[in-house]
Amino acid sequence: MAYAVLGALAIGLSLGLLGSGGSILTVPVLVYLVGQPEKLAIAGSLAIVGGIALVGALPRMWRREVDWRSVFWFGLPGMVGTVAGSALSRHVPGAVQLFVFALVMWVAAAMMWRPPPATPAIREPRPRRWIMVDGLAVGVLTGIVGIGGGFLILPALVLLGGLAMHRAVGTSLTIIAINAFSGFAKHASLLAAAGLMLDWRLIGTFTAVGAGGSLVGLRLAGRLPQHRLRRIFSLFLATMGLFIVVQTVPRLWLH
Repeated sequence: MAYAVLGALAIGLSLGLLGSGGSILTVPVLVYLVGQPEKLAIAGSLAIVGGIALVGALPRMWRREVDWRSVFWFGLPGMVGTVAGSALSRHVPGAVQLFVFALVMWVAAAMMWRPPPATPAIREPRPRRWIMVDGLAVGVLTGIVGIGGGFLILPALVLLGGLAMHRAVGTSLTIIAINAFSGFAKHASLLAAAGLMLDWRLIGTFTAVGAGGSLVGLRLAGRLPQHRLRRIFSLFLATMGLFIVVQTVPRLWLH
């Protein structure tokens, strides 16, 4: 359990230091350190990610660093997509979900390796219909594999939506919380129908430790070289993705 708590701390630290990426650690920590089945870990990760994101979003809402237009046009389709992805996950074997999750980790590693997006000086906002399509796609991915999607949402809001970085972070956290909680509600009903019970004590512990870690990471963010941290985290994600692929590929042949 001590290793699991350290994993929860790493999740929060990553979110505080880098602004994204921490949620993608939650499922591997729950599966490989806690020993939960894939379906249970994915559902629990959505509750944990949503809780940590909400803790980070609330002070930014108070400081008016949330663009509610983007939350509406990106977040609401994302919520629909998350519920649809969660329903679809019922028909996807756990090993397949983990394999897809590993592929997502490699995409995240590639995005983390690149320098963070700079705020564009002048850029036309992305057409509303495409913002909705982006949100829907991220939501489906969130529902199927249990990630917050911050590493996809944040660049989309900055590069495609034309938001300044500080507003993009607050908006991203708000969207992550909406997507995660809507996906969790659907996953929880599916687990109840299958007779699986969520460990609320574990979820509460992970959320509290992760939220605390994110606040510590936020304080450290200005003192540490962000580019180097992102590169290190990128290599870690790529290695972890390879580990998951090696673990799951033999099981894929059984389905």
